[in-house]
Amino acid sequence: MLVAVHPKLPMRNKELTLNFYTEFLDFRVFGRPDYPDYLMLEKDAVQVHFFAFPELDPTQNYGQVYIRCSDIEGFYASLLAKGAPIHPAGPMTQKPWGQLEFSMLDPDHNLLTFGQP
Repeated sequence: MLVAVHPKLPMRNKELTLNFYTEFLDFRVFGRPDYPDYLMLEKDAVQVHFFAFPELDPTQNYGQVYIRCSDIEGFYASLLAKGAPIHPAGPMTQKPWGQLEFSMLDPDHNLLTFGQP
């Protein structure tokens, strides 16, 4: 039986990735943080893993994650208050498929889309 999925995304710099996800999104380190080429972060029931890819060209990165939320409006407001970099084409809007969504790019241009029905 399948019980969860944890996306693995590329990162060029572990410290930048860690700072972005902990400062803006309130993720915390999961597991052991002492692996130089791997990072596991979690918030609530969501885990995201990262692998070192120092040669990554962020403009050529197509990594994407869709994260379902509860209280997306409160979460969005907290991000705006922190000055989080909301994607210029991704402010919170109601989508035709019935989701309230917004998007942001992490330091490596992994697209993070947050949504709530």
